[in-house]
Amino acid sequence: MNCESINIEISSNPKFVSIVRLTASGIANKMGFSIEDIDDIKVSLSEACTNVIKHTKAEKMTISFNLFEDRLEILVNDNGKGYDYKTLEKPRVNNLKESGMGIFIIESLMDEVFINSNDNQGTTINMIKYLGVGV
Repeated sequence: MNCESINIEISSNPKFVSIVRLTASGIANKMGFSIEDIDDIKVSLSEACTNVIKHTKAEKMTISFNLFEDRLEILVNDNGKGYDYKTLEKPRVNNLKESGMGIFIIESLMDEVFINSNDNQGTTINMIKYLGVGV
């Protein structure tokens, strides 16, 4: 299956998240995703970038968009401090917090999510949205 890739490297600065969101929106639109799916992609990408900015102490991040015929894969990679994804507390509906829900939101909005993190090499969040799912 053919894959085209678009890569962006940006500093870990909140003012650049809007550029990444616009890029994701344009790519997803060209691929034929629905408005609802495009919104899910933008929110998930924003959450992933915000996690890098707030929690990793990375100076920059790389966002890779891999375009396939049936899906869009987005990888957000940083070289900051890693974390043990499995130890993150799941949100409780009766006691929602103002922060700490980024991974939960990403997992709720994307079709597949894979996280690879370690102390020496940073973190990669791989988010996949399938084209036409739920249509």
